[in-house]
Amino acid sequence: MKGTPRMNRRQLVRGGVAVALSPLAAPALRAQGFDHTVRLIVPNAPGGTSDILARLVAPELTRTLGQNVVVENRAGAGGNIGADVVAKSPPDGHTLLLMDVTTIATNPALFPRLPFDNTKDLAPVTMLIYAPYILAVANKLPVRDAAGLAAFLKSSPRPLNAGNSGVGTSSHLTLIQLADAWGREMTHVPYRGGAPALTAVVSGEADLTIAGATQAQAYATSNQLRAVAVTGAHRLAALPDVPTFREVGWPAVDAGTWQGVMAQGATPRPLLERLHAELAAALAQPAVAARLKDLGGEPRTEGPDPFRRWLDQETETYTALIRANNVRLD
Repeated sequence: MKGTPRMNRRQLVRGGVAVALSPLAAPALRAQGFDHTVRLIVPNAPGGTSDILARLVAPELTRTLGQNVVVENRAGAGGNIGADVVAKSPPDGHTLLLMDVTTIATNPALFPRLPFDNTKDLAPVTMLIYAPYILAVANKLPVRDAAGLAAFLKSSPRPLNAGNSGVGTSSHLTLIQLADAWGREMTHVPYRGGAPALTAVVSGEADLTIAGATQAQAYATSNQLRAVAVTGAHRLAALPDVPTFREVGWPAVDAGTWQGVMAQGATPRPLLERLHAELAAALAQPAVAARLKDLGGEPRTEGPDPFRRWLDQETETYTALIRANNVRLD
């Protein structure tokens, strides 16, 4: 008989937890069935790293979730238009944001009034990949390697035109860091994404740029532009003769594109975990993994909590850099 009260208390506790969670748990269980089309919002123009990745994982998610997963490009306002679509969507996991999440870390310092709260209205699901940056120069420049670029910077009578993927983006801020280290001013030219900036270097309109390997590697291996150095811990297999920033003594050694997925901020935790598991499984598929490797991307699928810690740290770091260099969108 002594065991009966304890059993009843446990049952009551379980019942109390179930009742307390029922407003969240019931929708979560229904949502895990995914009863209509899932929208994968890419807040950039087609052709960029986020777009490439979204179109790689969408077919896998369609298969595992049992619903069509469609990619929507909602470019504009530094990624805020697409992010706002997700921030204001129902918290049921059917509208997801896939983007270079460094943008989420930089925008609070760049935009005085965002239409959503990064920390409340968007919930991290998981990081997906890290792609190191490739610093590349136009073929018209008499530059073959990092030492050649340093020499050319000193001898050039004019500042070099440095194309970036937009004011305040990670590529822009990394180029600012490099210019400071080189002790040479550059003319920073913003484009509407990494792909247009790369095209500008290929055409000779811009002298150099820095872009994620998922975009830039194909241009470098086909000799449409010249890779000078790469970020990250090691050289790229496709460009074994191109040294890392660390090897040549440049700053921003771990800069790059960090692609991740976020959901509406009130999405229940069980649903975030389900999405994390499905996305990790999608990136582990042999065909997807091989494609990512070909593009120079490295899977990073640790889940919601590591993603949140990373985002908090990067927001602090980039906010300091933006303010120190008085970076403004206008």
